Amino acid sequence: MKQIFPDLWQTRAEHPFAGVTSHAYLLVRDTGNILLYSSGLREEYQHIKELGGVAHQYLSHRDEAGPALAEIKEQFSAKLWCHRLEEPSISKFARVDNQFDKREVVNGIEVIPTPGHTDGSVCFVVRSVHGKTYLFTGDTIYQENGAWEARVTGYAGGSKSDLKSSLMLLRDLGPAVVFSSASVGDVPFEEVTAAEWQSDIDNVVRTLSSPIPRVLRSLIKPSRKTQD
Repeated sequence: MKQIFPDLWQTRAEHPFAGVTSHAYLLVRDTGNILLYSSGLREEYQHIKELGGVAHQYLSHRDEAGPALAEIKEQFSAKLWCHRLEEPSISKFARVDNQFDKREVVNGIEVIPTPGHTDGSVCFVVRSVHGKTYLFTGDTIYQENGAWEARVTGYAGGSKSDLKSSLMLLRDLGPAVVFSSASVGDVPFEEVTAAEWQSDIDNVVRTLSSPIPRVLRSLIKPSRKTQD
């Protein structure tokens, strides 16, 4: 594991599909650690134990589900959370203990339903005691070769109109750091200013409405230097 901020650790990279990289993030807190997304790397679990284990695991959507959920629950007695619309898919791998259904604060983390990528996608806002605001977007918006991208997952109830509305909801949150659960390329998260983030969202919403094929958009899309 890699410490990226005083209260936040990143698991090592996994490659669930060709060209796709995923990470999970452990938020370390006196009131109980929270694992955002999921990791199937068993060798990371010992380090997680040394950091205080996992009290709660938050999933942003069904694509983060897999056999590791049952092992994490067994290893740490973690409470598993997801949106109610994602529960039928996620519960195939492990019992879901609690469900999100609306915008609310749960265990000190703001939960924001953001349908579009899937019908039950959610994002998480963490206002760190160390001063930064972290935004965990799942796959609602994700890094692709150093730029932000979004797509609809049709088999999971995704909707382009819902996705646009969800992105505009995220636009004015003013995050300092944005973490997707999966990325294409080697950039899993990015530090942003409020103005940069608003511009990023505007660009993605514009490309969702564009008739230009995605492969051509990637050649003309503006990008900034990013951090891994």
